[in-house]
Amino acid sequence: MKAMTSVIDLQQPRVPLVRLVKVEIRKMLDTRAGFWLAMSMVILSALITIGVLVVGDLPDLTFGNFFGLMNIPLSLLLPVLAILLVTSEWNQRTAMVTFSLEPKRSRVIIAKFVTAIIAAIAAVAVALAFGAIGNIIAGVLYDAPAGDWHMTTSGLVNSFLIQLIGLLEGFGFAMLLMNSAAAIVLFFILPQLWSVLVQIVPWLREHVQEWADLELAQIPLQGGDWMSGEQWERLAVAFVIWVVVPSVAGLVRLLRSEVK
Repeated sequence: MKAMTSVIDLQQPRVPLVRLVKVEIRKMLDTRAGFWLAMSMVILSALITIGVLVVGDLPDLTFGNFFGLMNIPLSLLLPVLAILLVTSEWNQRTAMVTFSLEPKRSRVIIAKFVTAIIAAIAAVAVALAFGAIGNIIAGVLYDAPAGDWHMTTSGLVNSFLIQLIGLLEGFGFAMLLMNSAAAIVLFFILPQLWSVLVQIVPWLREHVQEWADLELAQIPLQGGDWMSGEQWERLAVAFVIWVVVPSVAGLVRLLRSEVK
């Protein structure tokens, strides 16, 4: 009985998932690279707002256009932030500490995933905020149609989906490679290599590209209308190829990799 009591006393209570998420958010922003990457999103959004106000035509000075333009740099930087969130444990050799404090790796991965989703929501919120600021200033400085607030619900949802897909793709590549530089290079280079390949091989371009090209499948999301059923099907197939497959393979590797 005493031995059993001693074993029970030695068991540590499980770290709450909320606390793990808070730790991951702090780690995401505490590093120099993570902090400046997040600041770059804010700075670029401000610069785009100023640039559109200065050189944009009156039809371009609307809330929807401000918001849409700011999603372009965010869609490039947000996946990098997700990659650094996953690979920092292995690049900085802190995995031993992290998995000692929380031995169940799946809970750490879930915390990182939730943190990445929060980052995506925050990025869209930043774009909305600067879009609103730019639109208010445009409405004060210029005549109509500048300052128009019209934006469809589908346009907002589509913009969030673009950010989310890019983030999840980066998250998957990060788990698969567990190296920041390799994951970032592969994330940006591999789609370009695929584009070159389909141009060289006509059969791929005619029969495979529309179902296996994630960037091509996301083009309808850039508009303000809901996608058709066939467009959703193409996006789903491309999503499985570019996001689900690397994520599943990366998850298996991350759970089984030896911590050094």
